Amino acid sequence: MTTVLFALALLLFPSTSRKEAGELASRMEARYRGTRTLQATFLERYAENGSVVRTEAGTAYFRRPGKMRWEYERPEKDLFLVDGKTAWFYVPADHTVTRVPAKQSGDLRTPLALLAGQMKISRVCSHVEFADAEKPLIESDAVLRCFVRGEKDAARTDEPENALGAGANDAVFFEVARDSGELARLIVRQPGGIEVEFRFENWRFDPAIPDSMFRFEPPPGVAIVNGELADGKT
Repeated sequence: MTTVLFALALLLFPSTSRKEAGELASRMEARYRGTRTLQATFLERYAENGSVVRTEAGTAYFRRPGKMRWEYERPEKDLFLVDGKTAWFYVPADHTVTRVPAKQSGDLRTPLALLAGQMKISRVCSHVEFADAEKPLIESDAVLRCFVRGEKDAARTDEPENALGAGANDAVFFEVARDSGELARLIVRQPGGIEVEFRFENWRFDPAIPDSMFRFEPPPGVAIVNGELADGKT
């Protein structure tokens, strides 16, 4: 009898767990969907084969529809800006700015365009599950594994574009506060040992952010380069 009950538990638990994970994802959607502007401090970590190559920090701003501004403050001042059509990466020390159509950018900050869009997890994930093997930064948080939609999967939905910009072979995780639904961390792991992690704190909802902050005007003497942004900021 014990064996039978155990087997039934194995069959039933995944369904219940997936339902609870979906409810938490919906809570995160609801937390962000009703806002027009967002602001948070962030820490970005870029790693290759388990070794952290780069750690940077700053402040991120989001404005619907489709605008983002990432002000990097440490270890040096850089700017990554999406004005709704074009992604700009400005390196003041190099006196250069790279621009590329936002939809063509392979930069791994573009997953967070979700926050400046419709905030529909279904645009990104075919489904979500709890990632029990992933330890959250805060004990009371939960980590969700997003199973990224492939091209065929996306074609069967009313959202043909993968808003995450991630491939079907990527492993994507959201750390979410269970009580508030706030996003604490995003992790994207790609084949080849590449991992990009974003940690967020001090979320502000609907702060007064002028639209001018999402327009980029190249300073005099700055060279503009057309091209594809690489993953991370290289």
